Amino acid sequence: MGPLAAVAGDPDILTDFVPPTTIGGPVNITGDYFTFTGFRPKLIPTATFAVEKASLAEFPALNGQSVSYARLTFPAGTVNPTHTHPRASELLLVIEGALSVGFIDTAGKLYTKDLVAGDMFVFPKGLVHYQSNHGPSLAVVLSGFGSASAGTVSVPVTVFGTGIDDAVLAKSFKTDVATVQKLKAALTPPPKKN
Repeated sequence: MGPLAAVAGDPDILTDFVPPTTIGGPVNITGDYFTFTGFRPKLIPTATFAVEKASLAEFPALNGQSVSYARLTFPAGTVNPTHTHPRASELLLVIEGALSVGFIDTAGKLYTKDLVAGDMFVFPKGLVHYQSNHGPSLAVVLSGFGSASAGTVSVPVTVFGTGIDDAVLAKSFKTDVATVQKLKAALTPPPKKN
């Protein structure tokens, strides 16, 4: 018997598209169902890094289509922290400005590139990566994903914001508990008031 492999991704569908059960079938669907308007220009500029998604959660017509998009807006000096997409590769297209990007492969090699408007960069599925705007002006990108629900796992929040014991983190990062607690405090949102 050969080696077993685990494969994760969107399921193949046996129809042209997956109609929502709330509409009553394909007969009642119009072009509106296949249209996403969430990327229309915003009048209020953002001062912080922002992501607008067109994934299965925001755009139900993507169900079964194995694709989604995100628009990322990077004011000068902002970063999309290290993260992974466990179910999809990411193809990033710089629309405006310039961006520094990078990913780390499973052998620990870092691949980086400085991109300008019109450049594309691919982040392989599941690998830790980041984007950063070191420039003086706004950068805007579109990212395409090979899944309707790519998922995002933030490395800093996952490591320091999910309750892993301070002593374990201190030993893992060869530091002290006080440093770990400072990192956790910066990454943990304040408790919600009832």
